[in-house]
Amino acid sequence: MISDTALAAARAAYDIERDCIEEMKAYFDAEAFSKAVAMLRDAPRIGATGCGHSGIVCQHIAHLLCCIERPARFISPAEAVHGATGFLQPGDVMIFASRGGKTQELMPILDICKKKGVSVIAITENTASPLAGAADVVLKQHVNRETDRYNAQGTTSTTAVCVIAHALQAALIEETGYRSEQFALIHPGGAVGERLNKK
Repeated sequence: MISDTALAAARAAYDIERDCIEEMKAYFDAEAFSKAVAMLRDAPRIGATGCGHSGIVCQHIAHLLCCIERPARFISPAEAVHGATGFLQPGDVMIFASRGGKTQELMPILDICKKKGVSVIAITENTASPLAGAADVVLKQHVNRETDRYNAQGTTSTTAVCVIAHALQAALIEETGYRSEQFALIHPGGAVGERLNKK
């Protein structure tokens, strides 16, 4: 059995992340969110980029978008400045996720997007950051605190970005009229595919 302190920390993690999601509703900007959804709905291609935990969530974002047949891919910050931004063309959309909005690895990519005529959606807590200032639309992330005792690990902050991503996908499904029959075709695998394709 683990210590009472460890168990208490585990239980507190649920409360911290629950409170974060509840508090984040107060920062929901319907106008900005609507603009972001319209951009993603109309984009020929969508890229997503971030570093560390934000980058991992951006991989999730790209996959979520592919699941509703929006052509998307994660663009690694390392590969982006070595030619991978060639995927993006004028009129496309790039999603940047950075809690502080100052991640140095993202700034050259931001510059490339602006020069190529690629629209930018920024997910950040820092609306006064360079990333937010250069973005076409900003979706505000809110973090009450991380779940670890040192308030340092990318836990609650990761959940916050995921919630924004899930909200975008939910809205896009409604906005595009995406049907479960379409998903059944591209997702025949696993328990979900079995359920969707059951005759």
